[in-house]
Amino acid sequence: MEILCYTRRPGEDIIYGNHMANSMHLAYRGKDGLFRPFHHNEGILYARAVQDDASGVLDARGIKRPWLFEMKAGYGVAAIRTGAEGDKDPDSEGCILLFASKDLVHYKETGLLRLQESGYIEEVRCVYDREKGLYRLCWRGEADEWMEGTYDLELKDPVISGPEGKIAAPEIPGVTASQEELRLIEGVITGNSIEIPEETGDYLLKKLLVPVCVGMELSKKGPLESEGELEDVMAVALYSDGTRVERKIDWERPEGGIARGKVHQEHFPAPFAEYRADPVCMYRDGKYYFIATNDADDNHTLYMRCSDTLEGIVTAKEELFLDSHTYPGIGGLLWAPEFHEIGGSLYVFHAATSGEFYHEESRVRKLRDGGDPMCREDWSEPVMVVKKDGTPLCEEGKVISLDMTVFFYEGRTYAMWSQRQFLPVDQGAWLYLAQIDEKEPWRLLSDPVCIAKPEYSWENNHTYVVEGPYALEKDGQLMITYAAAAVDATYTVGLLKPVMGSDILDPDNWQKSNYPLMSSNSVQGQYGPGHNSYVTDENGLVWNFYHMRSGVDGPRSSAARRTHFDIDGEPMLDVAEEMDLPEEFRYVEIRLNKK
Repeated sequence: MEILCYTRRPGEDIIYGNHMANSMHLAYRGKDGLFRPFHHNEGILYARAVQDDASGVLDARGIKRPWLFEMKAGYGVAAIRTGAEGDKDPDSEGCILLFASKDLVHYKETGLLRLQESGYIEEVRCVYDREKGLYRLCWRGEADEWMEGTYDLELKDPVISGPEGKIAAPEIPGVTASQEELRLIEGVITGNSIEIPEETGDYLLKKLLVPVCVGMELSKKGPLESEGELEDVMAVALYSDGTRVERKIDWERPEGGIARGKVHQEHFPAPFAEYRADPVCMYRDGKYYFIATNDADDNHTLYMRCSDTLEGIVTAKEELFLDSHTYPGIGGLLWAPEFHEIGGSLYVFHAATSGEFYHEESRVRKLRDGGDPMCREDWSEPVMVVKKDGTPLCEEGKVISLDMTVFFYEGRTYAMWSQRQFLPVDQGAWLYLAQIDEKEPWRLLSDPVCIAKPEYSWENNHTYVVEGPYALEKDGQLMITYAAAAVDATYTVGLLKPVMGSDILDPDNWQKSNYPLMSSNSVQGQYGPGHNSYVTDENGLVWNFYHMRSGVDGPRSSAARRTHFDIDGEPMLDVAEEMDLPEEFRYVEIRLNKK
């Protein structure tokens, strides 16, 4: 398979500006000879921000002119590092930025490589000489002259002989794709293309294209001996990425020895709840509960819904859960409520302020034993989250905390939240983690550690923010999805995974996906999707609840769709309902033995 790497010309800033466009994108050549983009024509590889050692402030970076090449093991990318807006990066004068990848999906930024003492590099090309085990680099500087040299990119000090002097033209040929072959890629600025093995190409197709339901099977073959056996028959949806998903069937009364049914599918209008952001749904004791931030009254109240069915959440009546005047110290900005069951008790974690925005802090309410979650009087007064010594989690007026979530790992209970220091300097919002006391989950048992910062340009688009973490487990692997960038149409969702069995309070044991799982380009007409959560329904399907905007300037509103798990068991959040279960596969039938 032939793979093309490229960047894009920026479009409208609120949708796909420089922060997004200055990244490496990938496309593949189809059987018709045309290149088609992966991942909604969005970047797969982004440069990390540079952090000031003294203040901790991040400064975003981008890349241009990426060059994809084979390495001794896997693949490499050489690119020119730029400022976030595509401007020159003073720290990268005379250097190129290098990355390594085993599969063209996961990348490691290996750092800057100096090729010349002064002047900016405008273009670079690289090829691996397998006989010599060395890399040939050619590059063009500001004077439009080409240089070349030999390097061993596997070493800490990679310079073998270089630069070797000016050359008339690079030995490594450039891109040969025509404009006709590239016409399906909007805004393409070509890098180069390489041939990759069929196995690697198949992985890219399954990992970076939205899977579509391509068929339906039944878990049992007919004829069945009795009508009662129908309850044990499941529909098995087959997807283009090779995955399979079992679904319940709503059977009709059999006629003439044939039982016909409809594959069960909840439907959620997008959105189903306007002015409701940061949505969370819980399944408990046979009922579904829904809660979200209320943008309709400037975040002064929180309301809850309850339904016997998941889809019933759409029309369920709302009941007041909390307001900004009942309790002392709760003055407004009621944000991001979440249900969490800990040690057999039910809690709601949320953020609130005693007055000003700069006093926003994480808080916890507990449901009394035997209480009704829909009755606000059955919930305790909100308690502020404190450190292990009992002092406030953050220094009021200087640092805020919000979006606290809870998960279990290796027999212990942990909280992760977003924290932003405003004074003495605004560092942006970072994700923190600590172990908490299961008996008093508003109390930390360990010191907070920073797990993630808004380093990639899709995380710092319009503002430097990572927030809204939520845990998900699949096949024994803990995963955290989180929201990033400004809470506008540039909002995105990313993925964090710890090395299982490791100490998760060590930031080095966490891995971050280089590209967003969900953005304004994921599903047409849904802008700024983010701050998502998950619920597993009574049929074992996992649902993704998130907020989005129907227009660029529309209100934050709640939406939901099934979470698809890819070939690596990671969540795919861009599988719209019409792709998840097309109309042509919604009806099934099976024969019954006549008696």
